[in-house]
Amino acid sequence: MGNTELKKLLIHRISEIEDTEFLNAIKTIIEARTANPTLLLTPDILRIIAASKKEYEEGLIYEQSEVDENFNQWVKKGVN
Repeated sequence: MGNTELKKLLIHRISEIEDTEFLNAIKTIIEARTANPTLLLTPDILRIIAASKKEYEEGLIYEQSEVDENFNQWVKKGVN
């Protein structure tokens, strides 16, 4: 059976299914195999990304080693 026939058969068989949970499972499987998955970002996430990009462009970032050193100094000051 070729792809075209198989697709037609699947469409026909799926159109006969009334079980919503099963249809959602099929949808999940199909979405996992989509060649070009689309990532939908919420407006809040888009604002966070824009703010992070601006901070990066302005040099307002720290290397992990700098953060670790600052933390260690802070801990030492608090202990004494």
